[in-house]
Amino acid sequence: MSNHTDHFYANLPVNKMALARLLIHSDMFKPVPADWQVIITDIKNSTAAVKAGQHENVNLIATGSIVAVLNIAFKANILVPFFFGGDGATFIVPPGMVSEVMKSLLKYRENTLQNFNLDLRAGIMAVDEIYKAGHQLQISRYSSSETFSIPIVLGDGLAHAEALIKGENYLLSTQDTSANEIDLSGMQCRWDKIEPPENSEEVVTLIVVVRQCEQQALVFSKVIQHLDQIYGTPEKRQPISIPKLIFKTSFNSLGKEVKHRLGKIRFWELLKSWLINMYGYIYFRTASGKKYLKQLVEMSDTLVIDGRINTVITGTSKQRLALLAALDKLELNGEILYGLYVSGESVMSCYVRDFEDEHVHFVDGAEGGYTNAAGVLKQKIRDRLTPTSDI
Repeated sequence: MSNHTDHFYANLPVNKMALARLLIHSDMFKPVPADWQVIITDIKNSTAAVKAGQHENVNLIATGSIVAVLNIAFKANILVPFFFGGDGATFIVPPGMVSEVMKSLLKYRENTLQNFNLDLRAGIMAVDEIYKAGHQLQISRYSSSETFSIPIVLGDGLAHAEALIKGENYLLSTQDTSANEIDLSGMQCRWDKIEPPENSEEVVTLIVVVRQCEQQALVFSKVIQHLDQIYGTPEKRQPISIPKLIFKTSFNSLGKEVKHRLGKIRFWELLKSWLINMYGYIYFRTASGKKYLKQLVEMSDTLVIDGRINTVITGTSKQRLALLAALDKLELNGEILYGLYVSGESVMSCYVRDFEDEHVHFVDGAEGGYTNAAGVLKQKIRDRLTPTSDI
């Protein structure tokens, strides 16, 4: 039975104003319904896995957790806000979906542990509990293109849930998942590492948190303004460009994708994936294929605001030095803490329900951009020994 708040997120207006302006318009943010739940997936010891060269698997497993949840939401005709984090993901879901989502994620956890020896935790916390603990969770919808909108979350509610779920004392659900199948249809990881566009030199993965929660909207607006001034519009700092997209064709690369989707490699599935890739060379030369590639760039998820700013951008080293100077000043003023990682390429994994307009693409800096940037940020927090609820 459908709950009256099930379509809360879908019914929010999509704001197309400049993001720096939207952030300071508190009237455009609504509190998440108290009966919704926050679900967080997170790969345990992801930093060590990335250092051991497992960054591709870490990204794919994080993507798979999103695909599993979005397929359940699609069948229920419910739009859920989600946030990609490189080594995991966060979802805010209505109560009617919770049981099926958790069963699917726990089954997925079983598969990833068995196939890749990586432990994907899946934890849950009621929005009501977040509010009772004195934390905020405000949400808005933002779009910078015709086809793609993202959730923007302000408040420290998700950070509070994450701190508890990733904590040592959190009890993960151990319900039986043996009878449960996971739907990972639409999960694709067909693109090789992507070099920066023409006239750009590098890919920057950036995570920013605000020291004082009540200043969050204003300080985030300042950070976005710095990005706009130094790097230009979101289109100009977009690390994905059509000329730099290269298809993966090796059986080894495709094998990883099939293994993620099916739990083990089946020869006929592998052959099918390879044949689809071969067809892709022809398809992307057609009018429909060119339209898909244009949308792929527009629908690349390079910005996540979930109570902190997570973004992957491209530019020159000169631009990065200007950004570092601006961020250092904000950090020195006690307004922010940030972590930044520079790589020569970006990586992308995809969720493609259809080639027309039902697809989204998750972007990270190569060599585990988000995981490395988070490592820098955590070290800064340890060095300061300042208690903060924003991480």
